[in-house]
Amino acid sequence: MKIIVPMAGRGSRLRPHTLTIPKPLIPIAGKPIVHRLVEDIVKVCDQEVDEIAFIIGDFGKETETDLIAIAESLGAKGSIYTQDQPLGTAHAIMCAKESLTGNVVVAFADTLFRADFTLDSECDGVIWTKKVDDPSAFGVVKKNEKGIITDFVEKPEEFVSDEAIIGIYYFKDGDFLRDELQYLLDNKIMDKGEYQLTNALENMKTKGSEFTSGTVNEWMDCGNKDVTVQTNGRILGFVNSEETLISPSAKIENSEIIEPCYIGEGAVITNSKIGPFVSIGANTKVNDSSIDNSIVQNESEVVNAQLTNSMIGNKAFFDGKFSTVSIGDFSRME
Repeated sequence: MKIIVPMAGRGSRLRPHTLTIPKPLIPIAGKPIVHRLVEDIVKVCDQEVDEIAFIIGDFGKETETDLIAIAESLGAKGSIYTQDQPLGTAHAIMCAKESLTGNVVVAFADTLFRADFTLDSECDGVIWTKKVDDPSAFGVVKKNEKGIITDFVEKPEEFVSDEAIIGIYYFKDGDFLRDELQYLLDNKIMDKGEYQLTNALENMKTKGSEFTSGTVNEWMDCGNKDVTVQTNGRILGFVNSEETLISPSAKIENSEIIEPCYIGEGAVITNSKIGPFVSIGANTKVNDSSIDNSIVQNESEVVNAQLTNSMIGNKAFFDGKFSTVSIGDFSRME
């Protein structure tokens, strides 16, 4: 099994945090978004994952090294491909065409999920979906009485289904997928100026592929600051009994920790109230502060703060004069 992760977008809605690192490497409950994504996919697969291929932009060598390490931590080979132009989902996937062979999961790295199903690798394909209240904002699937997908409908103006496509797909035959994507590119078949994966899915369905849906219990976004903070809280709640969230090397003095919280290695918390639903990164210092529902990344310092629904980047300094903030890496507010 291979996992293909297109993640070349910079995440402009999450600026300033994505000015220095790509959005999929923003930490959620102490792990990068993309790490949690591929980790959860591995859990639902019914076979060993031998390769994880990341499709990135010009993110630099450090990002590549971090992504390779994520793949290796899951027992897989890590591969790096580059997408130099934003030409759509089909084009993004084809940037990793050398890895499109055999059983393949394609997962776009801007979402997290929780699911209790096990992937049936004998199916031709599985499309991850989640029932939503307003399907007009999403691509949705229609199914017949046997649960086979009959149509892919992009942002329907009239109700056809409430099962939204969340951006994770399984293909039994990665070579077939690659050929259909190549056909789109060779013949310049575009929709709204981009090469779309859904066009390849329609062609595969017409040629006999049967796709089913894998319905997830939770679908969480990391598109902007507010929803990223919300997702951090939800993930902390889910993994509180599964992972060690407070590092043994963290120093907590005269402080109250209201779980669930993540506190990273070497963090120092003094005279403060932290939580619930707070992530504090490695080697960050918090003094004389009260923080809830927030993310503070690595090697930052927060003093005299009353924070909620906030994000603070890496190596930042914040002397609290505000109650809701979103400041990026290397910033100072005194």
